[in-house]
Amino acid sequence: MERLLLWCFPDDKKEPTWSRTLLLRCSLNGEKSMSRNAEPSAHGVRVIHTVPSLLRSAGGPTRTVTALCSELGRRGVHVDLVTENWIPLGADVNLLPPSEWVTTTLVQAHSAPFIRTLRSRVYRTALRQRCEAGRPQVFHNHGLWLPTNHAAADVAKERGLPLIISTRGMLEPWALSHRAWKKRLAWFLYQQRDLLTARVLHATAQQEADSLRRLGLRQPIALIPNGVELFASTEEAKPISSPRIALFVGRIHPVKGLIPLVDAWSRVRPRGWLMIIAGPDEGGHRAAVEERIQGADLSAAFELVGPVEGAEKAALYRSAELFLLPSFTENFGVAAAEALAAGVPVIATKGTPWAGLVQHRCGWWVDLGVDSLVSALEEATRTRREVLHEMGERGRAYAEGEFGWPGIAQEMLAVYRWMLGQGDRPECVQLDSE
Repeated sequence: MERLLLWCFPDDKKEPTWSRTLLLRCSLNGEKSMSRNAEPSAHGVRVIHTVPSLLRSAGGPTRTVTALCSELGRRGVHVDLVTENWIPLGADVNLLPPSEWVTTTLVQAHSAPFIRTLRSRVYRTALRQRCEAGRPQVFHNHGLWLPTNHAAADVAKERGLPLIISTRGMLEPWALSHRAWKKRLAWFLYQQRDLLTARVLHATAQQEADSLRRLGLRQPIALIPNGVELFASTEEAKPISSPRIALFVGRIHPVKGLIPLVDAWSRVRPRGWLMIIAGPDEGGHRAAVEERIQGADLSAAFELVGPVEGAEKAALYRSAELFLLPSFTENFGVAAAEALAAGVPVIATKGTPWAGLVQHRCGWWVDLGVDSLVSALEEATRTRREVLHEMGERGRAYAEGEFGWPGIAQEMLAVYRWMLGQGDRPECVQLDSE
């Protein structure tokens, strides 16, 4: 018998608060959990979403999934969100807050990956309970490889629910090469089969959709970008700071390309600029980045500030004149979209899907490698403030037109309705024959 932690939310429409926590015993006899939204809507589409974690440090997918669920709920969709928590109960953890529009179930797991795999039946039981309570029509699974992702695909199949899988960049070449032997094993044991059971695949950029086709996946692909919080526009110019600020926001992880960024900065050494790196350490990579900075005698030119949220993050974007996304691969890169929404020009590598930077004249989209970063940094840091400001305003218009959550949720809802035979194929859905 295992424990299922279910968050319950206040009935008013104010900012969500932790009203009370209901701790349930989750056994294998199908005992039903309880929640504010246990009775499904009589009208709207009913969807169950699964995501591996609600930890703030888990990266962009956690934030974008919860934001999508909340926006879908506002549009009348009955949304269940089931996730896992491997932090000990009672620990002071930094979780994303619940949404009043979403029934959120947090399944307690073990912190050791091997034991978490053995206990994945607990997660399956939670999914079955939520299927009984919420009677979903569509199953939306976010991410790959984890036992929780496999459990979601299995439960969708046993319930006969149409499955949509958001691959979240996990089938990009660089991602597949990272810990490749584990992924080859998982692909053989279950992951390929799970992907083939999906009715629809979801990609956030054409680059990601192309990667899915190269792997032989022939299902319809819904091409829908992630959304971002749109910062309030202001007529005020950015504050003139000394030094001038270049910014990176994201996990400090090898995939983010921070070592090549340090190497490029070492060659350019732009006078009067400070490079701020904001984000949580992952796997101890921060130490490697700091060692590279110190080895290049750049300690005065870099500042690592740790994770930032809310007003602190917004203030960083407001102060920045340049944003860098030097990643080896990204399926989207939410931080780049946030920077554009804040009016900050972006330098991104072609490992990311940001060709729109060139198309909308709001940044630089460069080849992978230190030499390309050097060229972009030299040009960007020598560009006049007023020109960078004009680029930033074009970027803001681009973000407002493409990445607002209301429009993105509406597109996803249209995909769900099409999967259920309730509407025509949306324009965002690509067929293999096209």
